[in-house]
Amino acid sequence: MIRVNGDPSDLAPGTTVTELLAHLAAPDRGVAVAIDGEVVPRGRWEATAIADEAKVEVVMAVQGG
Repeated sequence: MIRVNGDPSDLAPGTTVTELLAHLAAPDRGVAVAIDGEVVPRGRWEATAIADEAKVEVVMAVQGG
């Protein structure tokens, strides 16, 4: 099971970071992704598959103060 931001997800192993972000309806900008503690550069999102048992953190910047 893949965990996203600490919660179990219904994503299948092999899902790419790009597919994950589409599933989350994440914005096009202001997003950072780490898999098992390692940041995934934006240029590698489409080619990076998420393994079973991975812990994924998705952080989105928000405006405000």
